[in-house]
Amino acid sequence: MTERPCGLTPLCAAMLIALISPATALASEAAGFPADDGNSAEATGSPGSVAAMSGADVAMDPDQDKDEKDRKKAVQLQKVDVNGVYVPYKSDQASSPKYTENLRDTAQTLTVITADLMQQEGTLMLRDVLRQNVPGITFGAGEGGSYGDSLNIRGFASTNDVQLDGVRQSANTTHTDIFDTQAVEVVQGVSSVYSGAGALGGTINYVSKLPQAANFANFSLGAGMADYQRATADINRQIGDPDLGMAFRLNAMVHKNGVEDRDVTSYSRNGIAPSFTIGQGTPTRLTLSYYHEHDRNIPEYGIPLRNFQTVPGVTRNEYFGFRNIDKEKIKDDAFTAILDHDFSDELKIRNLLRWENYYRYSITDAAEGRVCLAPGQYPLGTNLQAPGTTLKCGATGASPLEGVGGPTYTPGGPIGNLRDTFNKILADQLDLTWKFRTGTFDNTLVAGGAVSQEKYHQNTGRGYYNADGSTYLLTPQPLYAPSHTFLQPFNLFVTGKADSKLDNAAVYAFDTIKFNEQWLLGFGAREEHNKATYVGYTATIKAGNDPPLGAYVQGTPLVNDENLFSYRATLLYKPLESGSIYLALGNSKLPSTSTVNGSCSTSCNVAPQTALTYEFGTKWDFLKDRLAFTAAIFRTDRTNYLVASGDPTVPYQQLDGKARVDGAQFGIAGTITENWMVFANYAHLRSKVLQSVSDYTLQTTGVDAQKGNALANTPPDSGNVWTTYKFTRRFTLGYGFNFTSWVWATANNATSTAIYNRVKVPGFGVSNLMADYAVNEHIDVQLNVSNLFDKEYFTQLRTVSTTSGWVNPGAGRTAILSLNLKY
Repeated sequence: MTERPCGLTPLCAAMLIALISPATALASEAAGFPADDGNSAEATGSPGSVAAMSGADVAMDPDQDKDEKDRKKAVQLQKVDVNGVYVPYKSDQASSPKYTENLRDTAQTLTVITADLMQQEGTLMLRDVLRQNVPGITFGAGEGGSYGDSLNIRGFASTNDVQLDGVRQSANTTHTDIFDTQAVEVVQGVSSVYSGAGALGGTINYVSKLPQAANFANFSLGAGMADYQRATADINRQIGDPDLGMAFRLNAMVHKNGVEDRDVTSYSRNGIAPSFTIGQGTPTRLTLSYYHEHDRNIPEYGIPLRNFQTVPGVTRNEYFGFRNIDKEKIKDDAFTAILDHDFSDELKIRNLLRWENYYRYSITDAAEGRVCLAPGQYPLGTNLQAPGTTLKCGATGASPLEGVGGPTYTPGGPIGNLRDTFNKILADQLDLTWKFRTGTFDNTLVAGGAVSQEKYHQNTGRGYYNADGSTYLLTPQPLYAPSHTFLQPFNLFVTGKADSKLDNAAVYAFDTIKFNEQWLLGFGAREEHNKATYVGYTATIKAGNDPPLGAYVQGTPLVNDENLFSYRATLLYKPLESGSIYLALGNSKLPSTSTVNGSCSTSCNVAPQTALTYEFGTKWDFLKDRLAFTAAIFRTDRTNYLVASGDPTVPYQQLDGKARVDGAQFGIAGTITENWMVFANYAHLRSKVLQSVSDYTLQTTGVDAQKGNALANTPPDSGNVWTTYKFTRRFTLGYGFNFTSWVWATANNATSTAIYNRVKVPGFGVSNLMADYAVNEHIDVQLNVSNLFDKEYFTQLRTVSTTSGWVNPGAGRTAILSLNLKY
């Protein structure tokens, strides 16, 4: 463990001063915790120990004086459900006003990962939160490793379906720290009626931490293996005249870590998120918030795959890049203003305005290139049907570039790639909620609109050139101990630029009609106009010229202009107040360009793609509403997706592709007893390609090689469980297990038994442990051990062929010790 877990940073110094200052000590006497805002345990802000905050604490400590008992009673009243028991994993309401009913009566699979749960698990990044808590989600890796997270939900790409407080974050990026996140909401199944263009498999929504009607201060200092160092602060204060309902909240973070059993890879970041609310407890409320995060990383792009399997002898710790070249810099700044006004209990309006700038700069080296295990052999992944045209490995008469005497690796493919991007978004959403009665029916109507404009600029290029623009062959290096320092010339040339803009305007309405206490009928519709423009510029490197980089030449401007209509219909039956049974039908529309992050050069003139989901499910609250159970079976048909036309006279792709995913999903969340809590989910997916070529190709060749195959990167089975038990008033133990079955590397699934296992990426199961000891009411110590049994597994797959690809290994066993302080 490091001797300086906090590091010499201004934030850490300020935190430590605050912890020992008399002012803080005096403030803690009156400190409370944030009131429940409808998200149950999430309202606690940055949560501390479950051991210190269980509902049994008040009755079990008779020696406290009256003031302390009153303070603790207030804490309990603000953290319990109506039956008086603290339920940290169970949420009752989604954050978006578009969901007119509570989660139990919402006819869609919607998983909420609360701040309490994330804090106990020790998860810090989006992909870890999802991997450990939501089944049916997998991760890929972008081309050249340059695109950050690549999400798949229920078999369909969802990289562009990440939102912050209901506003899309379309930048293809690595979604990093959750220090300012109150909850992560995952909607599974098509959902563009709620979130806009896209959302074929679902959407992911970050819910921000905002000011509460209470006083509290939470701090955390952590240190651990792989040079893990972290400090966070979450401070909420009510200020000024109580009648004005003003409160201020500050979240801050500094962090750094390596990755256990991975060489070179490292992450460093800091962030701050102040927010201010005026009007709490009044009909009109205004919240202003700002978010800033700055990341500096040496990212990991995995180990090489050849012939659909890891290279023999290569271990997960080896880094196939260069520490003096590879880098990732991220800077995110966002300002949000939320205005709420209650005309009455039946009529409310809400407006959210956001401005955000997102900058990402990366230079990456993918783990591709040529792999030679022994002199005289052909490189792994070589097409052995044409040996006369293929380089052998160090054999007599072959090129000496592969060297002799041992296994070698020569970098190739997408290496030294620059991707320098800048996203700017301005968005506004207005929601009107009206509860009224028509005849004998009760209605809850949400009507609104949204407008947004995103601008995007991108620079791309490559760095492995001589100063005069000439190229060279990279030096082979040992396969089992690749060099981490690049010693040949590195001169970066920006050969491509792009500017694009996306304008989106939408109107929508959702109505839930309550016929009686048992039957609810829901309708939702969204009409939006989506227009994307893109223009690219390219320059040619002419070796030996002065300068070697030629002038930029503008390409043909590209435009995609679409009107999109999404809908959803639900029928829900409540046999008892504590349960519901529902049927749901909805669609999603994905235009050829739904974001500003790339061109649509082969699909601009093609109509939008469509997906349709049918879902039958049930939701129940048990144990006096402390434990939620959900179950659903579903079918998602991607009725048309883009495939090559196959016709040389038709340059544009055609919407002839079809795919299907059938599945079932189950979940429980909540408190079984006062001391035992659980959060668990399981999903079974059965995917199938229905047509993978154009109608023209099918008619002319009669061949569709992928038909009937499973979709790539879609696990048949996946699940998770996290459970904690409070053995004593001070000691809590937690255990988590998440697993996923094997996935196909591509949709070109093998039919030959000889290569059947090679085209699969193995499944895995990972165990995690948490132990928490409450020293007193303000201090607890928490130990997290992830990958308890040091399992070797893979988390991010880059779609591979027989010749190349890569996969990211998961981190080895990692222990982290945190000191949490609450006032």
